[in-house]
Order: sequence, then structure tokens, then C-alpha cells
Amino acid sequence: MPMDAVARFLTALSPEHREEVARRPADEQEHLAAAWEAELARDDLDTLDELSPAAAESEAARRIVDGTAPESE
Repeated sequence: MPMDAVARFLTALSPEHREEVARRPADEQEHLAAAWEAELARDDLDTLDELSPAAAESEAARRIVDGTAPESE
């Protein structure tokens, strides 16, 4: 996975989560970024994405780091 996806994921995180994730190994960061992109593709963020793409990205990032993202179907 390109590092630009990781950079976008880190940008979407709150400052506290960003620091915590940035300390993790690169392969774990890439895994989290991939999960984040999958979370963004889920239908339940569509309305939020239409209102504020940045808010949707931030919410998806929070779900991934907190482990509250719904399982992929």
C-alpha cells in the first residue's frame, strides 16, 4: 500500500490517535490505513460523506483505531 494512504489516514485521526498510530510499525500503519479505506467505502458513511468528506474520514479513522468499525460483509 502506498504511504500516501497512510498519510491520509494519519491526517484523519485526532492528534492523540495520530501520535499513537505513528509510533506503530509501518506494516501495522498500512494495515490500519487499508481498513480505514474499506470503512470509508461502507454505505453507513454515505450521508456524512455528502455533508462533510473530512468528517466522514475522521469518523472512519476513529472507528478503526478504537476497534468499533462494523465487520465487512
